[in-house]
Amino acid sequence: MMRITTKGQVTIPQDIRERLGLLPHTEVDFEVRGEAVVLKKAKAGRRRGRSLVEQMRGRGTVRMSTDEILALTRGEGG
Repeated sequence: MMRITTKGQVTIPQDIRERLGLLPHTEVDFEVRGEAVVLKKAKAGRRRGRSLVEQMRGRGTVRMSTDEILALTRGEGG
């Protein structure tokens, strides 16, 4: 039995994490089934990419065109 923290967090026992491959930063889904909650590993792919884009959106501080960025990544020009 586990106790929910004041932040709404709960620790998943290590043996369960290892058995299901729930590594740090693994995304999970919750499903309510009657009086129970089922935790499932989220399907990989689109969600993680979308999350990364949302975290980065609006954080750029240098205004550059796509061509200028590509030139930098290719080591062209100065």
